[in-house]
Amino acid sequence: MEFAAALRRVRDTAPLVQCITNFVTVNDCANIILAAGGSPSMADDIREAAESAAGADALVCNLGAIGKVDSMISAGQSANRAGHPVVLDPVAAGGTALRRQESARLLEHVHFAAIRGNASEIRALALREQVGRGVDVGQGDVVSADTLSRTVETARLLARQTGAVAAVSGPMDVVTDGSRTVILRNGCATMARITGSGCMLTSMMGAFCGAMPEDPFTAACAAMAAMGVAGEIAEARRLEHGTGNATFRNDLIDAIFNLTEEQLEKGVRYEIYQG
Repeated sequence: MEFAAALRRVRDTAPLVQCITNFVTVNDCANIILAAGGSPSMADDIREAAESAAGADALVCNLGAIGKVDSMISAGQSANRAGHPVVLDPVAAGGTALRRQESARLLEHVHFAAIRGNASEIRALALREQVGRGVDVGQGDVVSADTLSRTVETARLLARQTGAVAAVSGPMDVVTDGSRTVILRNGCATMARITGSGCMLTSMMGAFCGAMPEDPFTAACAAMAAMGVAGEIAEARRLEHGTGNATFRNDLIDAIFNLTEEQLEKGVRYEIYQG
C-alpha cells in the first residue's frame, strides 16, 4: 500500500473538501482537514450546497447533521455530476427510525465513493437493521479477533451493494471495496474518549479521496492509517505529560499536521485480509 504517496498527494494538491457535518464536531472536522493539508468548506445551507459541491474536490456527508439530509442529497448529486468523490459517515444509522429512513434515502439518491462508520453503523446500512447504541458501537459489534470475519463479510456486502469503499473503524480497522480487503491495527483507546474522532476521520478521508479520486480504496486506507498512527503519537504524548482527553484532541490534530511520510510508512501496521 502506498500510504506515504497518498499523504503526499493531499499535501501537494490541497483538496477543497465540503463538509455537511454535525454541529458538535464541525470545528474539529475543519481543523483536521487543514492539518492533513486540505482546505475545508462547511457550506450546508440547501440554497448553496449544490453550487458549493460543484466547486469542491470532495464532499463529506455526516448523518450527525440529521436535519441537513436534503442539503446532502442536493450537494451529493451535484458532486456526482461533477465526478467528485462523496464520503458518507452514517452516524447512528441504525439507532432510530428516522436515521434508518434518512440513511436509506441518501444511499438511494447519491453515489458514495466511500462509507466510513463503526461496525454497528456499517451493519445497519448493509442489513437494514436496528443496531447500535446511539453514536457508539454495539457491544456485540466491536471488531475483535472473534468478530473480524463477520465484520469483513458485512463490510464487503455493503461495498457490493453500493459500489463504495466500506471502511469500518474500531480497535481494528477494516477497509474493503468488496474484493480487496485491508486490516489496519493502529490507534489507541483514548481516541474513543473524545467527541468527534470518527467525524474527523471521515472528514480527513474526504481530503484523501479528493486528492486521489481515481483510487478511493487506497485513499480510505491511507486516511485510516494516518489517523491511527497519529492517535498513537498523541497517546504517547498524553502519557508522557499526564494530560487528559481534551489535550489529547489537540495533540491528535497536531500529530496529523506534523506527520511525516516516514512516520506513516514505519508506523502503520496492516495486512491484506485473505479470508
